[in-house]
Amino acid sequence: MSLVSSLFIGQNGLSTTSLELGVIGDNIANSGTIGFKAGRASFADLVGENLVGGGGQLGLGSRMVAVQKILTQGALSTTGLSTDLAISGPGLFAVRTPNGPAFTRNGQFTLDKEGFLVDLQGNKLQGFPADATGAIAGNLGDLQPGQATTPPQVTSTVTVRANLDSAAPITGPFDPLDPTATSNFTSTTQVFDSLGRPTDVTIFYSNTGPGAWEWNAMTDGGNLEGGVPGTLTQVAGGTMAFNTDGQLVDVITAVNNFTPLGATTPQALTFDFGSPLNSVGGDGSGTSQFARASATSFIGQDGFAAGDLASISIGTDGVVSGTFTNGQVQALGQVGLADFPAPDQLERIGNNLFVQANGSGEPNIGAPKTAGRGQLFSGTLEQSNVDVATELVKMIVVQRNFQASSKTVSTADQMLAELIQLKR
Repeated sequence: MSLVSSLFIGQNGLSTTSLELGVIGDNIANSGTIGFKAGRASFADLVGENLVGGGGQLGLGSRMVAVQKILTQGALSTTGLSTDLAISGPGLFAVRTPNGPAFTRNGQFTLDKEGFLVDLQGNKLQGFPADATGAIAGNLGDLQPGQATTPPQVTSTVTVRANLDSAAPITGPFDPLDPTATSNFTSTTQVFDSLGRPTDVTIFYSNTGPGAWEWNAMTDGGNLEGGVPGTLTQVAGGTMAFNTDGQLVDVITAVNNFTPLGATTPQALTFDFGSPLNSVGGDGSGTSQFARASATSFIGQDGFAAGDLASISIGTDGVVSGTFTNGQVQALGQVGLADFPAPDQLERIGNNLFVQANGSGEPNIGAPKTAGRGQLFSGTLEQSNVDVATELVKMIVVQRNFQASSKTVSTADQMLAELIQLKR
């Protein structure tokens, strides 16, 4: 091998070490970038020629083969922002950019003005949207939880659990014109019509004899179609019977006539006071008649008004749940995670994004915690996996390699100078 070749070998070493320093510098510069994955320079030797007589081979230095992505897990840090997401384990978020699909480990998402979950560049997060009932569909698409609302649900059942004092005086039958004197106890709730409009309903309980009670569900007539404002009007009523042990034996509904404003037909209301002994499988539980003060232990109903989205939360399985102003909680979609046969072969395009490359294989997008994909942590971000201390040590090694390669160049130059002087 000539001395001139040695010059080029040294120059080759200077070039490759410079490239490696660039990789190290890129790692250090992105040590604070959310979701960044460090790179590692990979080199291969160059073989120039075989020595005459089979005495071996002479090399021509080295070249950079690739910058390998190191996909180890970065540390997780808590932010408290529900739309910040971190992946613990394999997988990448899928986003839709103006130029096509891309993938990232950066989970800094937010809601845009149209209610879509987007990254900080406005790329839409991909997942599996839910329908109006909260059922998650299987088709991949944009997630838009910010525009979610819940329609009203009409009240069909009012549930009451109470004790009616067995020592209460007999006051019945109930008189709506004198409700205080003809009742012993009351409990109040709201019921909702088909438009989600609430109506206050008060249940009056009147003792009519040993083990016998009358109940009347009343509201202001102004809440009813054809009613008179300011006048108590019955919407439902009936009787309850108890045995000598204070257990509920029978419940009869004699009147059921709730016709809210604007309705053309009555809205059926079921009043559930417990499990009467005379009903199929009844055990006498629920409302009781014991020798203690009358009190309501529970009263509720199954209707609600229309609601707007108040907040969202995202589970470890990626399910996006919305909490609404009417107190309802419903699934709005599920974040998808992409998996690749060779994720370290993805191509970087900047802005913390990767795109599919020939060596990476096709993306397989599914739900978190399935098929080996990682789980999500809401209110958390994955930090860069760059170890600055390690990179600084590598930098020292590269610097020394660069000095050694420059020494090869200077030594070859000195030897060439000596060779040229032989002519003098």
